[in-house]
Amino acid sequence: MRYFQYLSREEEQSLFFSPPVSYSNASDPELLSHAIGAALYCPATRQSIAEDILTQKHEGLTTMVIDLEDAVGDNQIELAENSLLDQLSRVRSYLESGMLDLERLPLLFVRIRTPQQLERMIARLEERITLITGFVFPKFTPLNGPAFLDILAAYNRHKFPSAPTLYGMPILETASILFKETRIQTLLELSDIVNTYQRYILNVRIGATDFSSLFGLRRSPDMTIYDIAPIRDCISDIINVFGRMHAPNVISGPVWEYFSNKERVLKPQLRETPFEQTLGRYGRKLRAEYINSYVDGLIREVIMDKENGLIGKTIIHPSHIKPVQALYTVTHEEYMDATSIIANSHGELGVMKSEYSNKMNEIKPHLNWAKRIVARAKIYGVLHEQQHYISLLPEQEHAYV
Repeated sequence: MRYFQYLSREEEQSLFFSPPVSYSNASDPELLSHAIGAALYCPATRQSIAEDILTQKHEGLTTMVIDLEDAVGDNQIELAENSLLDQLSRVRSYLESGMLDLERLPLLFVRIRTPQQLERMIARLEERITLITGFVFPKFTPLNGPAFLDILAAYNRHKFPSAPTLYGMPILETASILFKETRIQTLLELSDIVNTYQRYILNVRIGATDFSSLFGLRRSPDMTIYDIAPIRDCISDIINVFGRMHAPNVISGPVWEYFSNKERVLKPQLRETPFEQTLGRYGRKLRAEYINSYVDGLIREVIMDKENGLIGKTIIHPSHIKPVQALYTVTHEEYMDATSIIANSHGELGVMKSEYSNKMNEIKPHLNWAKRIVARAKIYGVLHEQQHYISLLPEQEHAYV
């Protein structure tokens, strides 16, 4: 798998100073943790999962989470589990017959409900488990967290040596994390659990929808999650505990729920100029389409995610794949700053003017930022100096109109 592999070689060369690298579920975990990107959720009861993967229905899809939890009714659990197994059997048969290239297989995760279901599904998956990158653990708490991760660790200890490591992604979304009187103690306990099992954890994910429900809130499409005060404060504390650079975790941004617009209250949040300068007439049309589907709100929220150090985002609609992925590409200026800071981090310099001559780069204070930029650049690539993430948004037949 590789980001933006739907581009032709010529398009890739024209857009990227350094193209994205290839990876699979057997890749280095640090690389994988940054590669989750736009993780598309779908119910395990969906009967076209394998077919959609085979036909590459969702252009640019790199990560899929097959949901056995909230997207499945309580009376559908057995049906959903059987459907999941059937769909993975079909994917396996497509790979074995050569109909599906392994390099086109997205990272696959399964969101499960309980440790008991996790244990059951690992047993039922049998050889199909090698298609799975890992499991998503919803409503992760100090009580159920060790049980989830003990099962995961036991599988990895006893798996065939040739089988890929199976990873976990806990979701922080419970009342004890949101409510102030219990938040810090709960986060510290969860941090200890995550650190104990660090080798098996790719992402720490934020469940802002569940958080919002605890106050009867739902952000409007004109707002970002950072405009909702109690959720913003909670996200801040999650970053404070899990994002510290002495023991960093990749933290992913919460889901954006909207994909259609009937009427607006506030002004659109996308400037027309960069779209027009990048794509001409089609840029204006694309901007209008994004505004009409509330993608402008998504783009603003992803920018806020990035500024707060979050990497990747849960998505519930295929139209969100390209905007999220495009926004995580690294600009040429960022990359030049980052590589220059790292190259000069051996004690000879303390500060220097940037290559773009528009800022000062301080070696020690900016070193951790530089390392994060280089890690992101491997997965999402580095754009050429004059290129803009907007070039990665449209269908390619329209991109240069």
